[in-house]
Amino acid sequence: MQQTFIQVKAASKTLALISDTQKNSVLLAVADAIEARQNELLAANQEDLSQMDADNPLYDRLMLTSRRLQDIAADMRHVASLPSPLGRTLREKTLSNGLKLRRVSVPFGVIGMIYEARPNVSFDVFSLCFKSGNACILKGGHDADASNQAIVALIHEVLRQKGINEHVVELLPATHEATAALLTAVGYVDLCIPRGGKRLIQFVRDHAKVPVIETGAGVVNTYFDEMGDTQMGSAIINNAKTRRVSVCNALDCLLVHRARLADLPQLCLPLAQSKVRIYADAEALAALKKHYPAPLLHGATAQSYGTEYMDYALSVKTVGSLGEALDHIDRYGSGHSECIITQDAGRAHVFQQHVDAACVYWNAPTSFTDGAQFGLGAEIGISTQKLGPRGPMALEEITTYKWLIEGNGQIRP
Repeated sequence: MQQTFIQVKAASKTLALISDTQKNSVLLAVADAIEARQNELLAANQEDLSQMDADNPLYDRLMLTSRRLQDIAADMRHVASLPSPLGRTLREKTLSNGLKLRRVSVPFGVIGMIYEARPNVSFDVFSLCFKSGNACILKGGHDADASNQAIVALIHEVLRQKGINEHVVELLPATHEATAALLTAVGYVDLCIPRGGKRLIQFVRDHAKVPVIETGAGVVNTYFDEMGDTQMGSAIINNAKTRRVSVCNALDCLLVHRARLADLPQLCLPLAQSKVRIYADAEALAALKKHYPAPLLHGATAQSYGTEYMDYALSVKTVGSLGEALDHIDRYGSGHSECIITQDAGRAHVFQQHVDAACVYWNAPTSFTDGAQFGLGAEIGISTQKLGPRGPMALEEITTYKWLIEGNGQIRP
């Protein structure tokens, strides 16, 4: 794989010579190719799907459909329409000695991406990296290998047609050895981004010798306050939980104020249609009995809280105050996305100021934590760390900067 790293590193240097107009032309051509060659992409994806149990919650995350491919193409066209993140003057000043300083945005160089069974990520990463002047090395999971190979083959074909070095994007084998090689590719990879579950992110953090930005793992809570609107809350909770259960912005734990336990059956009613299993504490369990399907209702255990389910499952906990809800989130939250449902602006303000997460919602579902939804075109991941980018990462977040200094013969005394 070292030869691949050498080729990608060399290709990354050529991106500086490609205009933004040329980059946009490539992205638009890839978007057209996605739509024109849907059958090829779907056939490759079906090969992957045939090896996964359809009842596996990750099946939906792995699956490509005609509509999803159209959405991917639309996102790629949106990225092409955005202004270039490169060459922007972020800061400038003139020193007393006459030196002129400018801090300008530049690409990282080569970005390595490690991700699980999510073939759409291959397109998203390429579009964002290419637009921002970065080459990328993709390391997908074995569950999506046929899909990823077809995707990268399509991108390579468009790049060759446009006269662009195809090594600006490469796909590594879906092996553990490839992961280890990417994480230790010092001198070739400038930044590595893992996108997946907690185990993947911990492995990358523990073994990487190249810089890493942590993304993805989301233990997401929603607090239904004493002053929450029941109809609004029911819709928000259902959307946050069931829109796509296998993604990191999906709801994992509902916190409900004790004074509103009588409304808990109505809040959870839509979840029953999706057969969501509920793991509730004693008070919530008593409120839901005879109002929620018994086979789907279970008592909570200590492991129920702090779990990222990625499935049709939800824990419910009763709290006596906003402070208790905040304490729970402090203890179990992962810094991804948190929500409060309340008509009290003061409580919402306290919640949003106190909660230490990348995205903090008031009366809106956490399912909106997404680069495309934020108007960023697409996303390369959702950062849950504080050093560097935080939240959905798109074009601006995968650039760095350098200082340009202009002098006129000054020397330092």
